Amino acid sequence: MAVRKRRDVLQLCATALLLDMAFCKGFVEDLDESFKDNRKDDIWLVDFYAPWCGHCKKLEPIWNEVGLEMKRMGSPVKVGKMDATSYSGIASEFGVRGYPTIKLLKGDLAYNYRGPRTKDDIIEFAHRVSGALIRPLPSAQMFEHVRKRHRVFFVYIGGESPLKEKYIDAASELIVYTYFFSASEEVVPEYVTLKEMPAVLVFKDETYFVYDEYEDGDLSSWINRERFQNYLTVDGFLLYELGDTGKLVAIAVIDEKNTSVEHIRLKSVIQEVARDHRDEFHRDFQFGHMDGNDYINTLLMDELKIPTVVVLNTSNQQYFLLDRQIQSAEDLVQFIRSILDGTVEAQGGDSILQRLKRIAFDAKSTIVSSPIMGCFLFGLPLGVISVMCYGIYAADTDGGYIEVSKSELESPEPMDESGGQQEPRDGDCPVPAVPEPKDVSEKKKD
Repeated sequence: MAVRKRRDVLQLCATALLLDMAFCKGFVEDLDESFKDNRKDDIWLVDFYAPWCGHCKKLEPIWNEVGLEMKRMGSPVKVGKMDATSYSGIASEFGVRGYPTIKLLKGDLAYNYRGPRTKDDIIEFAHRVSGALIRPLPSAQMFEHVRKRHRVFFVYIGGESPLKEKYIDAASELIVYTYFFSASEEVVPEYVTLKEMPAVLVFKDETYFVYDEYEDGDLSSWINRERFQNYLTVDGFLLYELGDTGKLVAIAVIDEKNTSVEHIRLKSVIQEVARDHRDEFHRDFQFGHMDGNDYINTLLMDELKIPTVVVLNTSNQQYFLLDRQIQSAEDLVQFIRSILDGTVEAQGGDSILQRLKRIAFDAKSTIVSSPIMGCFLFGLPLGVISVMCYGIYAADTDGGYIEVSKSELESPEPMDESGGQQEPRDGDCPVPAVPEPKDVSEKKKD
C-alpha cells in the first residue's frame, strides 16, 4: 500500500513538472521564415539555437522561464526562439556565428547579449535595451530610486551640447552593458560637486566619478572602463569582459572554502586597497578575488600556490607576481605603484616564444586530461606522414612510375557534376547572401 502511494505521488509530481514545462514553453514562440517580414512590428528577444548544441539544451529551461516571467511582468518584449540550422539564411542575416546566440531586435537594430545565461541577467538586459536609450530623471526622488536600484549607472547633467551628442553615441553602443540617464542640475544630490557644466558622471561603489576629457580621453572608452564596480568576484567570463576596459586586474587568488587566517586576510587586504585607494588607482586598476587557481594556472601556464595576488594585463597576456608574501595593505599598495612606475618586470606576453609555449602547454594539458584525445591529435598526423614517406619510397623503388591496367584507362571514374563542392553540413553558417542589419553591439571588438 505504501509503495503504491509513493508511486502515485511520484506520478503526480512528474505530471505537474511536465505541465509546468509546457506552461512555460507556451510563452516562447517558435519562429520560422515569416519572422523576417513581421518582426519590426514588435520588440523581440530571440534565442538562435541548434538542436544538437549542448549549451542550447542547457539554456532551454532558463529561456522558458524568461518567457514566462516577461509575460507575467507585462513586458512589451516578445520572447522567441529560432532553429538556426533550419533557417540558416535568416540567422546569418542577423550575424549569428555560434550557438546559442541571444539578440534583442528593435526596429532596424540588433543588440547582442553577452552576459551570464541566467534568467535574471537576461531579463535585466531585455528591459534595459528595450526601453529608452537615455532615461530622464525628472526629480530628486527618482534619482534616489535609481541610485538604490542600480549598482552602476551613468548620468548626463546639463542641456544641449557637443558632450551630450557624444554621450548619446556612447549610449547607443554600450546600452547592452549599463544604464544611461539624464538630469538637470537641480535634481542632482547635494553631495555631488561639479566644477563645470555640462558633465557626465558615473555612480558606483557608494560614490561618484566625473568624466574629465583631458584626463580620461574618449568618452565612450571611459564609460567602457568605468562600467564595472571597483571590486568584483572574478571568474573566467568576467575576466574576459574586463579585457575590454584596458585596466590591469589585481586579483587575490584564494580558496573560499578555506577558513584559515591567510586566505581571509589576503581577501580583506585587497578589499581595503580597492576601497581606501580608489581615487589613486581606479583609472588604471580593477580589483577582485577569484575562488581557486585552476583558471589562473591555465592562463599563466604555471602552478600558483594560493593564497596569492596576481596582477593581469588581459590586453597583452602579461602578468605581475610579487616575490614575497603580502603582509599588509601597504605591501600591496607599494607593489601596485611599482607596476605603474615600471620597476616591476612583467612576465608572460603574446610574443612568438610565448605562443609556442602556449601550444606546448595546451598539448600537454590535452594529453594529461584525455590520453585518448592526445593519441588522436599526435598519432594521426604522424600516421599520415608515415604513409606519405612510404609512398615516396615505394614510387622510387618501382622506377618512378605506376603501372595502370587497360581496363582502368577505358573505365574512368565518373566526375561529380557538382564540381567537387560538398553541400554544407547541417549547422554550418553559410556566407550571408544579403547585407546584415545594423548591429549596435558589433561595434565593440570581441
